[in-house]
Amino acid sequence: MKNMRLYGLILAVILIIADQISKWWVVEKVMRPDGVTDTPFFSPVFIEVTPFFNLVMTWNRGVSFGIFNNGGPWNAVALSVLSIVIVAGLLVWLKRADNGLMALALGSIIGGALGNVIDRARWGAVADFLDVHAFGWHWPAFNLADSAITIGAILLVLDSLFTRRNSDKN
Repeated sequence: MKNMRLYGLILAVILIIADQISKWWVVEKVMRPDGVTDTPFFSPVFIEVTPFFNLVMTWNRGVSFGIFNNGGPWNAVALSVLSIVIVAGLLVWLKRADNGLMALALGSIIGGALGNVIDRARWGAVADFLDVHAFGWHWPAFNLADSAITIGAILLVLDSLFTRRNSDKN
């Protein structure tokens, strides 16, 4: 089982790297208007990719769906500290993980959370740019880290529903 825990940590590192590369590419190469170099907080750019998917540049200073988005200058610090505390708890849980699905789910959540913490430390906000929509309805913009957290949470639920645990408490 130690290998699966290691795979969870490796997945977390891969997701952090992929998340930061995708954000760098979108913020610095795709969305930055010509001549703007002094701040990442420029006017939003909208790029239609498909009839149901766009690239947009938004900055989330809060949590999911922009909750606490107007929390003031200490918002990034408070949310980063909270995320790091949660990641510490998830690392303890990962150490005790008893199967591969749980280890990968926890690694996914850890990687996503730390990817967004890096954004808050770097920019004071999380870079969101993926916009999925249909029939005039738009899901709130998100990023790779958000996707990793969501997929990890879904995998944890599936693990809890479909994995048998040993009920012997010796």
